[in-house]
Order: sequence, then C-alpha cells, then structure tokens
Amino acid sequence: MLALSENLQPSRDLNTAHEDYEIVRSVLQHITENWRDQPELDELCKLTGVPPTRLQKTFTRWAGISPKAFLQAVTLDHAKRLLEDGLPLLETSFELGLSSPGRLHDLFVTHEAMSPGVFKAKGAGLEIRYGFHPSPFGEALIMATDRGLAGLAFADENGNDVRHLGEVGTGSFNRPQALEDMTKRWPNASYVEDNEFTAPYAGRIFDPAQWQADQPLRVVLIGTDFQIRVWEGLLRIPVGKATTYSGLAQSLDRPDAARAVGTAVGRNPISFVVPCHRVIGKSGQLTGYHWGLTRKRAMLGWEAGVTAA
Repeated sequence: MLALSENLQPSRDLNTAHEDYEIVRSVLQHITENWRDQPELDELCKLTGVPPTRLQKTFTRWAGISPKAFLQAVTLDHAKRLLEDGLPLLETSFELGLSSPGRLHDLFVTHEAMSPGVFKAKGAGLEIRYGFHPSPFGEALIMATDRGLAGLAFADENGNDVRHLGEVGTGSFNRPQALEDMTKRWPNASYVEDNEFTAPYAGRIFDPAQWQADQPLRVVLIGTDFQIRVWEGLLRIPVGKATTYSGLAQSLDRPDAARAVGTAVGRNPISFVVPCHRVIGKSGQLTGYHWGLTRKRAMLGWEAGVTAA
C-alpha cells in the first residue's frame, strides 16, 4: 500500500464543506434559471430554508465573496465580459469589486503518463482503488493506483438532477452511474473499493493549504498520446484564469484542431485537478461540462474566492 505522510491526511472540514456545497448548489441552480431577475437574498433564503446570516456566512466561507457578488460572477451575460481583448484570461476582480489577488494559490501537480500499451489494453493488468468522499463540489469519486491519482469524478445524491436545466451533454450522476462512467474508460482494469486508501487524496486535493510546490500531488494520466498532450495543456492553466478551446489548441501548436481538443478535454478523467473546468467558449460562455454546468460555475467561483483570500 502507498505510504502517505501526515500532511496527506484528510481535512476534518470536508464534511462541513460538503454541507456548504449542498446549500450553495441549490442557490446556483436557482440563479441559473432566474439570473435575469437577480434574485435577492430573501428569495434565496426561502429556497434553501437557511436564515440570512447563515446563508451569508456559508457563502462567504465557501467562495470568499457575498451571494450578490457571486450571482454577478456566474450569470452568463457577466461571463461573456470576462474575456478581455480576446485573451484567454478569466478576470473577476474588477467586475466584482474585489482587490487584485495578492497571492495565487495553485495546485502543484507532478504527472506521468501510463504506457500506450496500458491504454490500448483498456487497463488490463492495472489495479485501481476507489472511494467516495465529501468535497466542496458534492461527493467526489476518487480513483488511484499505487503510482498516484488516476481519476476524479462527482456524484450527486439524486443523480440526473440538472439535466432539466437544458445543459446539453452535461448532467449529474448518482454513485453507481458515476462509478460506471469512470470504469468503462478502462474496462479491463481491476477495481477495489478502498476508502482508506483514497481518503488522503481527498484531503490533499480540496484543501488549498496543502497545495505546496515542495510536496506535489502525483497524477497518472491514462489516455491516448493526443489526449495526454491536451490534459498536460490543461495543467498549465493557472487557478483564477481560463482559456478557450481554440486558445488551448493554439498553445499546443494545433490551431486547426480545436474540435479534437474539445473532445479530449471532455474525456479528461481527473476532474478539477486537471482543470478542464477552466476552458470556456470563444464568446466567454460557460459551455458544456461532463459533471454539470452548475458544478463548473461552482468550481470557478470557489477558485475566485481562493485567489482573493
């Protein structure tokens, strides 16, 4: 079994973070449907059944900004203004009245690619351990080998509860659906449920205090050569910034392959850590996300709060 140091132990606050996310998630869904009406705090309190003070504190603790500021940040009309002069840069500070980030927190990652043979064999001979853990974005399905993190997905208690929002190609999954979605990527691998093995990864991934360059998180990329190249490109997008599919293609010296790049982004098996959520449409629109646009907005807002801290 992989030896894990003390500072890889899971955070005691993850259960609280999970509860916070459930409150925030309900508000985000309401905002998605009613952003033109700019719902007030009282309306959001009635929706969640949470008193104003608690809702304000929960939001501030979770995202580092008020519900009103967060509302402004995630509405689509606002998102379209986040690209300045066509550059692949996500800037929220001036729009939200925040001070410029004094510190840029980033998840320092070291990665390696499995041999092409492992992918072509669909994972044959590979043992992957998995477990479900609370996170700031709902329940996380974490998958790891003895060489490092191999998969990160998300599950929702009800499953399929955001499809009605018209988010084509995206949705939420319950536990069995999320596990099936991930295991079918490497159908010939052997899978072992081992929450004790995967718990330290949850603590490390979702605790910005443990994002340290001198203790990088090891990630194992399992895909085609082209997919791995795209995923490595995603790892170069800093926290608090974004790029477009065409911008990512250009950074890979493949300006004519934006569609293929987009397909590879959508097949990223390590959500959040390999930050496919930081890729947006050319107009600034938050385009499809495998684990739901609500979650994509949540990740971008949470990162805005982290960089502003």
